[in-house]
Amino acid sequence: MDLLNTLADKGLRRELPTREEALAVLATPDDDLLDVVAAAGKVRRQWFGRRVKLNYLVNLKSGLCPEDCSYCSQRLGSKAEILKYTWLKPDEASKAAAAGVAGGAKRVCLVASGRGPTDRDVDRVSQTIEAIKEQNEGVEVCACLGLLSDGQAGRLRSAGADAYNHNLNTSEATYGEITTTHTYADRVETVHQAQAAGLSACSGLIAGMGESDSDLVDVVFALRELDPDSVPVNFLIPFEGTPLAKEWNLTPQRCLRILAMVRFVCPDVEVRLAGGREVHLRSMQPLALHLVNSIFLGDYLTSEGQAGQTDLDMIADAGFEVEGEGTTTLPRHRADAGAGCGSHSGGCAPCGDGPQAEAAPAEPVEASAARTDLVAVRRRGAGTDLAPNA
Repeated sequence: MDLLNTLADKGLRRELPTREEALAVLATPDDDLLDVVAAAGKVRRQWFGRRVKLNYLVNLKSGLCPEDCSYCSQRLGSKAEILKYTWLKPDEASKAAAAGVAGGAKRVCLVASGRGPTDRDVDRVSQTIEAIKEQNEGVEVCACLGLLSDGQAGRLRSAGADAYNHNLNTSEATYGEITTTHTYADRVETVHQAQAAGLSACSGLIAGMGESDSDLVDVVFALRELDPDSVPVNFLIPFEGTPLAKEWNLTPQRCLRILAMVRFVCPDVEVRLAGGREVHLRSMQPLALHLVNSIFLGDYLTSEGQAGQTDLDMIADAGFEVEGEGTTTLPRHRADAGAGCGSHSGGCAPCGDGPQAEAAPAEPVEASAARTDLVAVRRRGAGTDLAPNA
C-alpha cells in the first residue's frame, strides 16, 4: 500500500504524517492489518530495536477521588468494588516497588488518586522516592499525582523523580464529556510544569470511550505537539459501577490500528502499551510488541493484569528482549537535551507535513462482545497482605 510505505518512510525520517494519513490508518480494513503492523513495526525497530521496557505501577493511595472522570473506577461516586486505602508508608511503597524491579521493571510509577497533591503529599511522595532509590539503585521513578501547583514539580525532581505522568486522555473538543471537575487546559499546564522542572514528561490517552477517529487523531497530534518522552496508550477497562461500564467499543484489530497510528505520529517516542491490553487485545498482545516498545508488568492500579511471568514469556516468545538497566530507552537525539528544535529532552521531528495522501473512507467499528469476565479487580499487592504480581 502506498499509504503504508509513505508512513514508514516518514517515520524513519521523524516526519509528521498528515491528519488524513493518520485517519486512513484507523480506517484500514482488517484484511490489511498485518501490513499495517509491518509498516509501523519497521519504524519501531528503527528507533528502539527489539527492546521492551518494563514499567511497574505502585498505587500509593487507592479510591476516594473527588474528581468525576467517567472512565475511572476511583472517581467520585464510583460503585466499583475496588480496593480503597489511604497513603502507603514509604517503606511499604518501596517494598512493593522492589517486587517490580525484581521482575525486570526499569521504571516504577508511583500513582495516587486525587485532584492533585498538597505540599504535605509532595513531602510524603518525596520520602517514598528516596526510599525506593536507596533500595533499588538505577531504577527510574515516575510520579503521577494529578494536577500540580507551582513549585511541586521542582520539589519532586529534587527528591529524585525522573519523570511525571499526566495524560491528556482524549481530544480537547470532547474532554468536557468525560470530566467536568477540571479542564483539558489544566492537564496541559501540568505537563508543561513537569517539563519546565526538568522531569521527563509522560502523557498519553485512553481509547474506547466512544470517541471518533477524529478525536483519536486530535489527541495524538496534540501529544506530538506537547512532545512528551513517553506516550502510554490505555484501552478503557469498563468497570461495573462507572458511567462507562457499557462501553465495549474495541476489537483487537482496532486496538492494533490505534497503536500503529500512534507509532507513525510519534515514531521516536516511548510508546507504552498500558491498561486494558489483556481485556481488549487478548491473544493478539504479542502483535502489539511490534508497535510499542514499553509495557506495564503485572497488575494495574485497580485491576489485575496477566501474570508477570506470562508477560516475560510473551516478550521472549515474540522474539523481543527486556530492556536492561544500562540501556538508554530513547534514541540519542531525544535523550540528549536540546537536540533538534525541541526546548526540553526531545528534539522534535522536521516540521513539514509532506505530501498528503487521500484518506480511506471510515468504516463503522463493530463493538467487541463484552468480556466482563476479563475485568478482574486487583486484590493483591499494594494495600493488601498478599504478594504482588510481578
